[in-house]
Amino acid sequence: MSDALVSSPNKTPKKVIGVAIAAAIGGFLFGFDSSVINGAVDAIEGEFALSPVLLGFAVSCALLGAMTGAWIAGPFADRQGRVRAMVLASILFAVSAVGSGFAFGVTDLIIWRFIGGVGVGMASVLAPAYIAEVSPAHSRGRLASLQQLAIVTGIFAALLSDTVIANAAGGASEASWFGLEAWRWMFLAETVPAVVYGILALRLPESPRYLVAKSDYAKAGKALVEVVGIQTQEGVDKKIAEIKETINVETKQGLHTLVGGRRWLLPVVWVGILLSVFQQFVGINVIFYYSTTLWQSVGFAEDDSFTISVGTSILNIVVTIIAILLVDKIGRKPLLLMGSAGMAVGLLAMAITFAQAIVTPAAEPGGDPVVSLPDGWGVVALIAANLFVIAFGMSWGPVVWVLLGEMFPNRMRAVALSVAAAAQWLANFLITTSFPPLADVSLVLAYGIYAGFAVLSFLFVWRFVEETKGRELESMHA
Repeated sequence: MSDALVSSPNKTPKKVIGVAIAAAIGGFLFGFDSSVINGAVDAIEGEFALSPVLLGFAVSCALLGAMTGAWIAGPFADRQGRVRAMVLASILFAVSAVGSGFAFGVTDLIIWRFIGGVGVGMASVLAPAYIAEVSPAHSRGRLASLQQLAIVTGIFAALLSDTVIANAAGGASEASWFGLEAWRWMFLAETVPAVVYGILALRLPESPRYLVAKSDYAKAGKALVEVVGIQTQEGVDKKIAEIKETINVETKQGLHTLVGGRRWLLPVVWVGILLSVFQQFVGINVIFYYSTTLWQSVGFAEDDSFTISVGTSILNIVVTIIAILLVDKIGRKPLLLMGSAGMAVGLLAMAITFAQAIVTPAAEPGGDPVVSLPDGWGVVALIAANLFVIAFGMSWGPVVWVLLGEMFPNRMRAVALSVAAAAQWLANFLITTSFPPLADVSLVLAYGIYAGFAVLSFLFVWRFVEETKGRELESMHA
């Protein structure tokens, strides 16, 4: 739909800002659900006696759910509306939180985490698509970046709540309130934001673009007046006409809209898919899923490891705010290029740091060897990891979601975003599942691979990504 839907070319209506913030709450749950497992990993491993491979799957099974949720979100939102899809996502979050908290075995834990993942995948598609469809071009990048700010805030909230719950109980495996282990309360805490998200979603106006696609011009006109701020009937009629020009209301949206000649995917779809894949193949979620365990493995105490993880998530919030301030000023492509360069340096430094690790044989037969970093190298590892987080947080974190919400033509936006997001979650799954066994082989190898993908991401953006700063959604082409 048209994104130039404001009465003033230089002013963003307060209603749009409020609506964008409410829609971005899905991103908060996205981040919370993704990272709440962080503080519970070791406790779950001990509770169910998991091997490294099964532990990796227990952590990453939610990503398969997210891939599924992302795949179905676009078609569902095109048929039932953005708002109903958000409400469904909130229900899935709540069900997953309760089920995971009361899991009696690894099998049902995996099932509940998968269900929560479906909610995550849906939220990852719905928020950027919805925000892009109600935002003016001059501030679309900032408003769409609220999704990533909400994600990193959700990550922080999950890590903070994990830390508070674990410290109160004396450890993630220890009994807490009502006799339940602390790690179970980590999952149950998610029910609060899930309910809040559902209530807020019910209060959101439907996307004018969806309403036009359904030929409900009266409600679309009302949304253009009340949300977007168009003041005249002439202006409303003009915008509805512009929306109709860029969608075919007679043709159903579907995967067929993504295909060009010779039945191949259109170039813009491939660019979206590869942006999603590179965002994950640099290994960012290894930091947020396994950071507590990682820092413990190289000599930090459990309390210190939790604190480091929370500090990293706060840093991620700060740099995301910086990205929000910059994305509409210097553009999407320059931020991605700078981010790729910074990530490559940080990841290479981490690989070099872990090459210095000292491995001490286990004190008892069958025990795990003790890994530690020599004096000074632990600090270097922290600096390198945070440099990586800074580079990602001010570039690939928010900017990829901005681009995915705006780069596709109106006729295919929700469906194309679903495909790209599904590819992102599949890539996330592959990285997250492979990390524990890969780390058992060599952390140097793991971070060396991620550094290589950071270099490739720079070359990809330089060659194939088009700048979209300030462009109308109607000008996006396939």
